[in-house]
Amino acid sequence: MYKLLLRPLLFLLPPETAHHLAFWLLRLPLMSKLLGRIYRFEHPALAREVFGIKFPNPIGLAAGFDKDARAYTQLADLGFGFIEIGTVTPRPQPGNPRPRLFRLPVDRALINRMGFNNEGVEAAVRRLKGRPGRLIIGGNIGKNKVTPNADAVQDYEAAFEALYEHVDYFVVNVSSPNTPNLRELQDKAPLTALLNHIQALNRRKPRAKPVLLKIAPDLSEAQLDDIIEIVQATAIDGVIATNTTISREGLATPETQVAAIGAGGLSGKPLTRRATEVIRYLYEKSSGAFPIIGVGGIFSPEDALEKLHAGASLVQLYSGFVYEGPALVRRIKQAVIENLQSLSPPHQPIIKRV
Repeated sequence: MYKLLLRPLLFLLPPETAHHLAFWLLRLPLMSKLLGRIYRFEHPALAREVFGIKFPNPIGLAAGFDKDARAYTQLADLGFGFIEIGTVTPRPQPGNPRPRLFRLPVDRALINRMGFNNEGVEAAVRRLKGRPGRLIIGGNIGKNKVTPNADAVQDYEAAFEALYEHVDYFVVNVSSPNTPNLRELQDKAPLTALLNHIQALNRRKPRAKPVLLKIAPDLSEAQLDDIIEIVQATAIDGVIATNTTISREGLATPETQVAAIGAGGLSGKPLTRRATEVIRYLYEKSSGAFPIIGVGGIFSPEDALEKLHAGASLVQLYSGFVYEGPALVRRIKQAVIENLQSLSPPHQPIIKRV
């Protein structure tokens, strides 16, 4: 239904307009319940425990789709095992000028330079209050554009403190290419300092929440080695691999068209291989020392299984969900059930952090 009817209509509209229309449709009374009846598939064997959280299934929705926690309940009705909101910043910000979201249909890809557009952490908190306890929500946090890197820790602290009571895990996002100089925080010294600060805040709480780091696919092996060291040194709970890429290699879309779009992070099918390479490198080089959430270019059950085989404990969708629709979630879950034997042990590590 989605690929035959709804997607062709949505793709007639500018991407950001189509996104808002899809949200409006999803929030119509009973719409998500109806779609859930069509597409939902659950099985007890899909459940797994990762970094101390019991997930009903390993397929999540990546950050960026529901930035402001507007439709997490309806999205969960489509069968996702967890929803990651954000990236949320302490203060509201409009993001970059439009147009800032672009489709590359030939490549089954998206380019975005949204720039952490969001209504601020307090707006997200208001919407998360009273959420159903069965839903697993991750909070992806970042810094405001006007905040210099020297003061970034304060922004991450503010977002962490505001969201602590309302999310099940945190993701520290220092890998978006659309906030000036943000990726400099991936360097070893500032990243270690930032994560140590978040962990210090976390340890003061009655119950520490899992903290994950979202990394770029453009890191070298030496930088990935640094990430492994940082994860272990700061005792965070895992890594999300990967964010969007600044690379434009191997695209079928004409170079002139890509150049006209300009800067932004590329997501979608062109990222499939690189995201899996990063997952496999982290898993093998660390000997499975920490859980990995795999994201990037998942457009089929085979893409998801490949990431699980490479060492991911969970996976997330974004561009694949835009292009393939909610049926993709069901198909991946069915494939996981059919391949439980071959997926063991990476699909359910569970690594206990001491």
